[in-house]
Parts: sequence; C-alpha cells; structure tokens
Amino acid sequence: MRDPDLTQIDASRHLLIAGPTASGKSALALAVARAQGGLVVNADALQVWSCWRVLTARPSPQDEAAAPHALYGHVAPGTAYSVGDWLRQVAALTDRRLIVVGGTGLYLTALTRGLAQIPPTPPALRALADARIAAPDGLAALVAELDPQTRAQIDLRNPVRVQRAWEVLQATGRGIAAWQAETPPPLIAPEECQRMLITSDRDWLADRIALRFRAMLDQGALEEVRAMLPLWDPAQQWAKAIGAPEMIEHLRGQLTLSEAAERAIIASRQYAKSQRIWFRGRMRDWQMWQADHDGLKPA
Repeated sequence: MRDPDLTQIDASRHLLIAGPTASGKSALALAVARAQGGLVVNADALQVWSCWRVLTARPSPQDEAAAPHALYGHVAPGTAYSVGDWLRQVAALTDRRLIVVGGTGLYLTALTRGLAQIPPTPPALRALADARIAAPDGLAALVAELDPQTRAQIDLRNPVRVQRAWEVLQATGRGIAAWQAETPPPLIAPEECQRMLITSDRDWLADRIALRFRAMLDQGALEEVRAMLPLWDPAQQWAKAIGAPEMIEHLRGQLTLSEAAERAIIASRQYAKSQRIWFRGRMRDWQMWQADHDGLKPA
C-alpha cells in the first residue's frame, strides 16, 4: 500500500486503530508515531506472548527502534493473561499520547466502554473447565449450564468465551452478563480519542494473508514453533497463535509443510472473518478507513 495521508489524524488525542489481521494496522501505527509522536501500544491478544514474534507479525526490532512500543511479547508462555491484565497495564501508560493498535476487539471495546471487575477464576476451577471443554460435546455441555441472560449475549460457538462465562458463573454464582451490566467508566472515553477501523475488500485481504504467511515462513516462523514443540499444549493461551497448531502437525510428521501452510492460511482467513463480525457488531461508531491497492483513506 502507499503511505497513508496522516493529515486527517488528530495528533492531540489518543489514536486507536482496529482492523482484521494483515490489513496494515501496525504499519499505520508506526507511520503515525514517527510523524506525530506517541507510544505504540499493542492491542492484539496473540502478540503479547514472548515466544511468538514472526508468527504473530509483531513489530520487528527495527520498527521498535524507530518509535517507542509497549506491551509486545512481554508475557511468558504458561502465564495467565486476561483483558483485565492488559487494561491495568495500559492504565499505567496514559500519561502520554497512545497509539493503540490491534485486532482483538475485546481489548479495544473494553478500553473504550469499560470492563466489569469480575473476580479471578480459582486455578482448580480453571483446570476443571479446561478438562470439560476438551471432552466430546464439552462446548455444548457448558453452554447448557450457562444462565439464560449470558447465553443470549455471548458467542456460543466460541469455546474461549463459553468457558470464561461458565467459570464466572461457577466461581461467583452470577452470570457474566450480570457482572458486565455493572461495568465502570472506560479508561479512554470515545471523546478522548480518535478511533479508526480499517476495512477492506475480502479478496484483497485474503491475498495479503496468504502472502504474509508465506513470508513468515521465510522469516523463521517454523523455527519459532519448533522451539515451542517440547512445551506444546493446545489448551494454553499462547498456543492459540494462528498457524501454530498447523506447524506443530507438520513438525510431528502429520502434514507436509505445504499442507500445513495452506491450512494456516485458511485459519487466518477464518480469523479475519470473525474479527469483521465483531467489528460490525460492536464498533459501528468508529471512523471507517478503506485499505486497498491504492492505500488507506477514509471510507
């Protein structure tokens, strides 16, 4: 893409940049930071993990040297990390202009709408939930045990969301929907920031996803996954990185590298689709910017 026109970006306010994977968010954030100043803050739940730089398309060391970055690769595998943890860390950075960029809609909506203060899940209950969700028909069983209000509000096809809701209900006796109804004020209110949502043609984005994943392989993504093979546990948060399960299957001799790459590309495209669904449902009041071959401009 061509360099974006930054004259329509307000340098006096925080900037929030959302968009699906491979849509050019990080490049835009870096361009803004270099031109206007500001701290680039990660809002991608997969880019927090220290074990994944190439596989999650984290900013390169050269990018990080060109402008200040925060909350990238700072969480070790095996550490529990939540949107609440992320918000607390962002709160410590708000004494300066932030350029918050990422594709995790839950992070961005929590930042601008607030987050319910739900008590943490006890480790024993988390272990029980992990075991139950992994069982045959585990997702359906947990869904059936949710309270009606929560069941009507969350994505019942998302195992992570369902498990979290089930844990909250079991740990507190209240549904997650009831907790969310008592949400405190947001850390960054909408009027305190400029909110950009990058959209694009699906075919254009699908091509970029494929090209980027193949570039990741050239840059060492497979070696990153190989280093984590001795610790691999698909139930862990860090193991949810797009492409990691497919590369593990290749390293275990279950897929050729070509087959694994094609499946990872398909998984990335499906992830982009789920991101777009979240954005359409929760972020309709964000300023839309269109990305295509000609660059990035307001839609």
